[in-house]
Amino acid sequence: MYHCHLHFYLTGQQCQAFEIIKEMSPLEHFTHEVCESVELEEILTAQADVIFANLQDIDAKEALQILMLSKNEKSELILLANREQTALLANDLSEVRDIWTLPMTGEEIRFRFLRWQQTYKMSKDFWETSHYFESTINNIPNLIWYKDKNGIHEKVNDSFCKVVNKTKEQVEGQSHAYIWDVEHDDPACIESELEVMRKQETCVSEEVITTGEGMRTLTTYKSPLYNLDGNVMGTVGVAIDVTQERAYEQEIIKKNETLETIFTTIDCGVMRHTLDGVQVLSANRAALKILGYDSLKELMEDGFQLVAPTVMEEDREKLRACIQTLEKEEDSVSVSYRVQHKNGEILHVMGNVKLLRENGELIYQRFLLDCTEQKLQEKRNERFQMELIQALSIDYNLVCFFNLDTGEGKLIQNAESNEEKLYSIFDGEISLEESLKRYIDEFVYKDDRDMLIQAFSVEKIKEELAEKKVYHVNYRTARNGKTLYFQMKVVRAGTWERNHGIVLGFRSVDEEIRNEMEQKNMLEDALLQANRANKAKSVFLSNMSHDIRTPMNAIVGFTALAIAHIDHKEQVKEHLEKILTSGNHLLSLINDVLDMSRIESGKIRLDEKPCCLPDILHGLRNILQADIHAKQLELYIDAVDVLDEDIYCDKLRLNQVLLNLLSNAVKYTGAGGIVSMRIIEKAGAPDGHANYEFCIKDTGIGMSEEFVSHIFEPFERETSSTNSGIQGTGLGMAITKNIVDMMNGTIEVKSEQGVGTEVNVAFTFRLRTDAKEPQDIPQLKNCRALVVDDDFNTCDSVSYMLQQIGMRAEWTLSGKEAVLRTHQAVTRGDRYGV
Repeated sequence: MYHCHLHFYLTGQQCQAFEIIKEMSPLEHFTHEVCESVELEEILTAQADVIFANLQDIDAKEALQILMLSKNEKSELILLANREQTALLANDLSEVRDIWTLPMTGEEIRFRFLRWQQTYKMSKDFWETSHYFESTINNIPNLIWYKDKNGIHEKVNDSFCKVVNKTKEQVEGQSHAYIWDVEHDDPACIESELEVMRKQETCVSEEVITTGEGMRTLTTYKSPLYNLDGNVMGTVGVAIDVTQERAYEQEIIKKNETLETIFTTIDCGVMRHTLDGVQVLSANRAALKILGYDSLKELMEDGFQLVAPTVMEEDREKLRACIQTLEKEEDSVSVSYRVQHKNGEILHVMGNVKLLRENGELIYQRFLLDCTEQKLQEKRNERFQMELIQALSIDYNLVCFFNLDTGEGKLIQNAESNEEKLYSIFDGEISLEESLKRYIDEFVYKDDRDMLIQAFSVEKIKEELAEKKVYHVNYRTARNGKTLYFQMKVVRAGTWERNHGIVLGFRSVDEEIRNEMEQKNMLEDALLQANRANKAKSVFLSNMSHDIRTPMNAIVGFTALAIAHIDHKEQVKEHLEKILTSGNHLLSLINDVLDMSRIESGKIRLDEKPCCLPDILHGLRNILQADIHAKQLELYIDAVDVLDEDIYCDKLRLNQVLLNLLSNAVKYTGAGGIVSMRIIEKAGAPDGHANYEFCIKDTGIGMSEEFVSHIFEPFERETSSTNSGIQGTGLGMAITKNIVDMMNGTIEVKSEQGVGTEVNVAFTFRLRTDAKEPQDIPQLKNCRALVVDDDFNTCDSVSYMLQQIGMRAEWTLSGKEAVLRTHQAVTRGDRYGV
């Protein structure tokens, strides 16, 4: 089985021996690989398994010393030398395997090499045999030992050492007492070994020995060992530790006794009989008692044949048929039947029959359980449940019972006998699926039929009742030309896990539903009126708390300025004009507040009139100017992108929207901040109309993303440490949104806390057809203008506007370029006028 690959190293002068070695074939299990060199090489020497060294014509002692130092420990060294060299090496041959004395004939060389091969193969065969032997005895779980005549252990295997918890060095050479940690050798063990050596045959016995860990039971096989002369020199033993097995046997015996006791005393009947039912192998007392017998003999004499004679005649064939359905080993079947004793008592039996194999033969094993009391209790419960169902179903027109597993059912209560056609559907033995289908097709309102079919399918009912005990659905019926509301209710009946019984009831809920609908309509009307009242209140509060405050501030502020500059006629006039503008706006708001009929109805009428956007913007600036100066803010209003300034709109409402947004921007922007409004005229409007977008920005405190989503709700104000001291009712944005919606506009708010807020409002206004075309201003005709700004759109818009009034407009985004252009214009004598 083994394979050995040998590296031969031939060193020294070429000779006949080397040629013959290379020619000869390896023996079985061997292969050769040959390396040669004239000069001795240490690397090849170290790698070789066999070295053939020709020492002729070289210093033999020196060459041998090099070979001894270079070769590995396991390699074999064979020297080829003449007689004189052999004599010189006599004292240095401790690691030399052989010396071939030259000269030698070819046949002698072949003989010597073949003999070496055979000897080498014999050593490997011995190694293989030893390896097999050691692997075998050391890897089996049994204990193996070899003893001499005096009972001394010469050799043991690993399992032996593991059992005694000692090493081989500790065990080998020792007697029984030392190994097993007891005071004296076991006499029984010594006697059995002497018997083996005396009879010279194998002895098998079970021995109980004493060890340091207690008693052990061993099944031993002991055989004699023979010397070279045929005399017995000792024994070899193999032992199997069966201590645990014997303990298990005793335990099994005890358990069998316990099971036998249980078998004969338990209340559950157990019996075993042959397949033909002629011979009863065993039957406990409980089985005999259930079947109505005092002994097994009495049962057999009464004529038992697969079925006991006491089984009621109506159930015998059913029981016999169930038993005969078993075909394969381990098949089982459960069946219930009745037994009538000789005294007339009837027992209900729940039986289980199983097909088993015992001693190679198939037999029936049967379990019998007396469930008479349980059956009687179930009947009592069923009767009580039916009475309860009838009591609880008094309010129902029709009540039925159904078994969802079979789909069969019966009518429990019919409260309306005048509906013969309806109740004929549910009369007698009825099917849930067929009865409901007929009822739905004939009586249910057509729009509710599909819904009711799905709601009362068997699968849907099981699904609903698996989680709750009651399930109901409302629907409409069409009866005698009338539409009435009905309810179909399903309730669990019995033990749901064992059988899926339900009670299905039908009742009219028409009066209840219509009362609920009437109440719902009344609540909806009340809610609508409350919403209208709330909206009217919101409009009123918005005018009183928000809109009035801003023009009043302007009036008070400009009045103070007028008094302060009473001697400056022009300034007083300017202030009075601004007071007049704010006063007119305030008067309009007060007039709206006083119009209580509009407030109560929740309607605001839009009054579209011709107006001019620049006038509206100037008015807004005048109203806000006082607050702007008071808070040291910067206000920018940019309308350079507006081409059509004359429009039709409700000036008051537009002014109210923009003023609310700008007032909020001023209110929530700190000192030194910026408030801006840019008006852009966008393309895409219908003929005769224009699209305008008003973008109001500020650098104020901003709002959270959550609050922005609720900003248009009435009375909403964000609560924070930043704006907690700012007055207001939270109605401004709600009012603004309502006005924007009335004007068919849109409004969008973007904000970030600590950064600011941006509000975009878009309207589509009808243009004034009588608006005048832009005319050139003679004073500015051909006047050269330079527009400088870092925003491209601003430069482009302003340049276009200046060109419309006859100016030569140019623009640039760079301040440095603007200076250069101005210098060139002066140099060329064509100065910029603007």
